[in-house]
Amino acid sequence: MNSTKCMAALFDFDGVVMDTETQYSIFWDEQGRRYHPELPELGRIIKGQTLAQIYDNYFAGMEEVQQKITEELNLFEQNMLYNYIPGVEAFMRELRANGVKIAIVTSSNEMKMSNVYRAHPELKQNVDRILTAEMFTHSKPDPECFLLGAAVFDTVPENCVVFEDSFHGLEAGNRAGMTVVGLATTNTEEQICDKASIVIQDFNGFGFEKMKNIMR
Repeated sequence: MNSTKCMAALFDFDGVVMDTETQYSIFWDEQGRRYHPELPELGRIIKGQTLAQIYDNYFAGMEEVQQKITEELNLFEQNMLYNYIPGVEAFMRELRANGVKIAIVTSSNEMKMSNVYRAHPELKQNVDRILTAEMFTHSKPDPECFLLGAAVFDTVPENCVVFEDSFHGLEAGNRAGMTVVGLATTNTEEQICDKASIVIQDFNGFGFEKMKNIMR
């Protein structure tokens, strides 16, 4: 670690801070059945991608379909359940007590996050920065978003820990040269154990000292 720079914890949002991934899988699997029957697991395939990239990759040239999906997605997100992953709030408080900077680094856009803030107005006070899809040119597995997370805190990748659940997110954290903690909330521990320094089911029992001990 670089002792002249601060430590930073960079959290993906869906499946890491909030237990929403199963809800998104239901939504996108339905879109896959409707528009791409050859992709029955579209919900799994698109994890970590921004909405614009999902459209570019799977709905290019389908403007009316994109508009319909956007309308349905906006309504879906307004009615989603936003429940914290167990232990994450206490873990964030412990990090802040130890001087660790905290950012949420998400492929979600500001419109979606506004629904989250209505459900959990305390979220903004629990973290130092929230970086959303509008701030990135490239989506995960490109490391751009996590490197931006380090830059906003004027720190270096070796001082950063990424918390991720998706394959693309885990790869992005590794490509950024950061320590990666996997959350087995979306994929099983067996599926992601080779992509993270440690895999946890949730944040219960995982604290600042354990995080420090696994840092690169």
